[in-house]
Amino acid sequence: MTSGTAIQTEKGVLCRAHHKKIRAGINLPALNEVFAGLKLPSILGGNPARKDAGRFSYWAAEPKEVFEFRSGQKDVFAKLQRALDKYKLAGDFDSQLPRGILCGGWIGYFSYELGRYIERLPETTIDDLEMPLIRLCFYDRLVCYDHIENCFRLMVLQLPDDAETPREKLARLEQLLGKAERICAPPPRPADLDNIDFGSIRCNMDRDYYLRAIEKIKRYIYDGDVYQINFSQRFDCDYNASPVELFNWQNHYNPSGYATYIHGGDFQIVSASPEMFITIADGTISTKPIKGTRRRLDETGPNAAEARQINAQNFNELAASEKEQAELNMIIDLERNDLVRICKYGTRKVIQPRTIESYPTVFHAVATVAGRLRDELSFCDIIKAMFPGGSITGAPKIRSMEIIDETEPTARGVYTGSIGYIGLDGSVSLNIAIRTIIIKDRKAFAQTGGGIVADSDPNAEWDETITKARALLAGINSVQRIAYDGENKVIQRPHSLAENL
Repeated sequence: MTSGTAIQTEKGVLCRAHHKKIRAGINLPALNEVFAGLKLPSILGGNPARKDAGRFSYWAAEPKEVFEFRSGQKDVFAKLQRALDKYKLAGDFDSQLPRGILCGGWIGYFSYELGRYIERLPETTIDDLEMPLIRLCFYDRLVCYDHIENCFRLMVLQLPDDAETPREKLARLEQLLGKAERICAPPPRPADLDNIDFGSIRCNMDRDYYLRAIEKIKRYIYDGDVYQINFSQRFDCDYNASPVELFNWQNHYNPSGYATYIHGGDFQIVSASPEMFITIADGTISTKPIKGTRRRLDETGPNAAEARQINAQNFNELAASEKEQAELNMIIDLERNDLVRICKYGTRKVIQPRTIESYPTVFHAVATVAGRLRDELSFCDIIKAMFPGGSITGAPKIRSMEIIDETEPTARGVYTGSIGYIGLDGSVSLNIAIRTIIIKDRKAFAQTGGGIVADSDPNAEWDETITKARALLAGINSVQRIAYDGENKVIQRPHSLAENL
C-alpha cells in the first residue's frame, strides 16, 4: 500500500491513491448484488466482454459528492469544469499498477439533450422522465476486477477531511468482497427472444407514425439537408423486479464491453451498450462508431445447425452491404471532423477500418478513429467538440439533431447520451448509451433506433429497431417472472399501445 497524505491546494484537493491486490473467487453477479444494496452505487462492466473494452470492471458506492445539472439551468460547462477540477491525483502513485486502471474519480452519465447547450437547437420534444442532463458521482473508493490477471484491486483515495484512514477504507472494501463470497447468485432464467408480444408494450409512436416519419426524413435527404438520420422509438412497460437483477440478466445473456449500472436515487440505469463513445489514455483519444446491424441467433440447442447457417448468411450480408458500408463511412468522416478540433495536426487516423464484430444477439459493423489530443485541453473542451456521438445523430450532425427533435415525440434523455467515468488522472471511458434501459416510477423504458439513408426501406428499418429491442424486452420479461402467484403463473399487468402520435 502506498503512503502519504492528501493536501488542500489553491488548485484543488490533491488526493493520494492507495491500493491493495486480492485474489478471490467471487461471483461477479453476487458483487453486483452487494453494491446495489449500498447508497448510490455505480457499476461498470462486470462481465467477460469487458476484457476487450478496457480490461477492468469497477464497483463503487457511497459517493463523496454528486454533481447534477438540469434542464433550464445555466453555465453548464463552467460548473462542470469547476467540479472536475476540485480533485487532483498526486503524481507519485504506484507505477506498478496496470496501465489504464481507474484510481478514483467521477462516474455517471451525460444525456443526449446536453447537445442543446453545445449547439443552438430546438426543444420541442416532451421530457416526461425529467432526469438530470448530467449526473456524476465522485467516488473515493472502488473495487476493480482485472479480467486479464483474474484478480481484484481495491482502490481508495486519501482526502484531507477523511474520517477514515486509507487502511480503514481498504478494510471496508475487503469486507464487501467477503460478503459477496458468501452469496450464491445462480444464473438468471433464460428468455425467448422470438416470443415478445409487442402489442402489449407501450410505445411513443405506432408503426404508421414511424413509417411516415421515415418518409419525412427521406424527403430531407433527397432535398440535400442531410445524408443520414438516426431515428429511434421508445418502448415502456411496468416493472416490478429489482433493477440489479436486470443488470445481471443482461450481463449473462447479452454481455457487453460497456455495460453499466447506475442508481440515481429515484431512477436506475441498466446499459448493455457495446459501443464506445470516447476513450482517453496517455494523451490519445479514440472513438469507435457502430453502423450496421444484423440479428445473431443462439447456436446452442437442437436448432444449432440451422442457427449457424442463418448467422453465416446474416454476417456475410452485413459485410457485403454497400448501404451499410456507406453509412459507416459517413460517420467515420463526421468523427474525423469532430476530432480535428481537438487533436494535433496529422495525428488523426482510422486505426481500425470497417470490421464485422459478433455480439450475443447481433452482428455490428464498426470502425475506430483516433488522434493525439492537443496540449492543455480541458474535459469540457473535448466534450463540446465530440458530444453527442455522430453514430447516433446522423450527418451533418447539427441539422440531423434538428430533424430528430422534429420527428421524435419524446426527449431521449440518457439514451444515445454517454455513461462511464472521468478519472482524476485524465483518463476517460464513455460509452454510447444504446441498449440502455431506464427504470423509473415502476416502469422500464427501452429505446432503439437505426440510421436512415436515401435508399432505406422503411419496413426494414422498423424491423431493425424491433430486432434491437428484443434482447432488452426479453430481459425485462424474464426477471419479472420472479413475481409469481400461488399457482406459479406470471403476474401480468395490462398494457396498451400509445395512441397514434
